[in-house]
Amino acid sequence: MRIALKLLAGAVGLAGLMGSTAYADPPHHNRICISVSNIDSMSYPDDQTILFRMSGGPVKIWRNTLPRKCPGLKFEGGIAWNIWGDEVCSNMQIFYVLNRGTPCSLGSFTAVEMRGGKPLVQSPPPPAPQN
Repeated sequence: MRIALKLLAGAVGLAGLMGSTAYADPPHHNRICISVSNIDSMSYPDDQTILFRMSGGPVKIWRNTLPRKCPGLKFEGGIAWNIWGDEVCSNMQIFYVLNRGTPCSLGSFTAVEMRGGKPLVQSPPPPAPQN
């Protein structure tokens, strides 16, 4: 009986540990952060993409590809989020779909260039040198 309880306690502890890292940031070498104060507008072409139109900086549009579909994102056309500081970073921000409260997270940012009304994807910038 004691062995069964120890195994159960170990399994619960492991599940708690795994649950606590569910939103942990996976290791990314090319983390991109954008300044919230430079976001001019956002659009939602589908349930897995957010386009950030910027008013400042070298990139005018950032595409964020969510790690999974976020139900209702395109239909509701808006999000709510809490932001600490002035930046949101790839794979780190949780947001909620308006009118639904569905929690979702940002994925990777990719710079987008518009030509002839169509988005052209650019390569992400090289990683910053490590000290």
